[in-house]
Amino acid sequence: MSLWDIPIFAVQAFVVFVVSTLLFDALHYILHRWEGSRFKLLRTFSSWHWVHHKFLGLDMQINPAYARQNIWLHILPEYLTSMSGTLIFLLVFPWPPVALVAAIRTFMLFGTLKEEGLDFNHMSMDRVGGQQGLLWVNQNYHAMHHVYPHNFFSSFVNIFDLMFGTTCQIMGRHFLVTGSNGAYGAAMVEKLKSLGGIVETAKSGADFAPGDYSAMQEKLERADVLVLAHGAKTDHCWDANYTTFVDMIDRFIEIGKSRLAPPEVWALGSEIELHGDLGMDELKDYAASKRAFAARAREYYASPALIYRHIVPSSFTSSMGKGAMSAKTAVAMTLFFVRRGFSYVPVTLTTMALWNYFRFRYFQKTEPETTKPAQ
Repeated sequence: MSLWDIPIFAVQAFVVFVVSTLLFDALHYILHRWEGSRFKLLRTFSSWHWVHHKFLGLDMQINPAYARQNIWLHILPEYLTSMSGTLIFLLVFPWPPVALVAAIRTFMLFGTLKEEGLDFNHMSMDRVGGQQGLLWVNQNYHAMHHVYPHNFFSSFVNIFDLMFGTTCQIMGRHFLVTGSNGAYGAAMVEKLKSLGGIVETAKSGADFAPGDYSAMQEKLERADVLVLAHGAKTDHCWDANYTTFVDMIDRFIEIGKSRLAPPEVWALGSEIELHGDLGMDELKDYAASKRAFAARAREYYASPALIYRHIVPSSFTSSMGKGAMSAKTAVAMTLFFVRRGFSYVPVTLTTMALWNYFRFRYFQKTEPETTKPAQ
């Protein structure tokens, strides 16, 4: 045995597991698509899979009455599909890594059968956590598939949803968008509506002001997703970019405590979080407010109480000036990443937002500066 045999074996086994899982995830997606097929046979196949969603329902509660049907119509077909995708690798790889993956899948099957269909991803939950993961499917991630059955199809390794953008439910969900009179907010409202979202807006001064959010309380209570797209670069930028953002997120978290699915927040940051005010006095307060919110946003990013997405765009064209991209392009790039499950969303042509991720994630101050700078 050479020094390279062990890592080669590990890589081969990993490839077998990932590809065979992807095969089932693709079938999983197709079964959901067949629900509306014009062919009765395909609708029948889809109805068999929906037994699994009766076993673990939209309310994330197990219904034991469907346990036996779930085994025959979901667990065993999942095993056979995944095993087919595993064994086909005997044509290209030596048998030991293929046998290892087959043994792991068989061990998992018997464990699930012993528990009558229950496993780590299939058990009753009173509350879905906000930490969903990106590359690997955890319990919270798969729970979202049972809450929103037409998205979140990945089962173990999150390749399918990353490839096809099925990691965020938009159709039928309620969105509350601030800053809809601005370029980015207006473009976001238009795009969400075109994708089937139910959109309301909240305007600064009319619906909210620093410390006063009573006028938008009912809108917050109706919302599944809060999109914070308002802001200011000069006057009152601390209140616009820090105070109202934090106040509304905290209020939204409180409202969402009693909900099954966690509240979701998309908040607009800026590349200025990384490169500062560029030596321009007129951007000093703007940079301070954005950096302070980014430091606070790190807490939301890591919190199980919500799904938090931090959007960091390059400059885009708006009433405040010409930018590197249009607002519609910025929104399209935002949704490309959001629909693939990204919690940190780099909307950039300069790559600055990509580098900013490391500062945002690992090098922020532990305690964010929350003192409003002197005017």
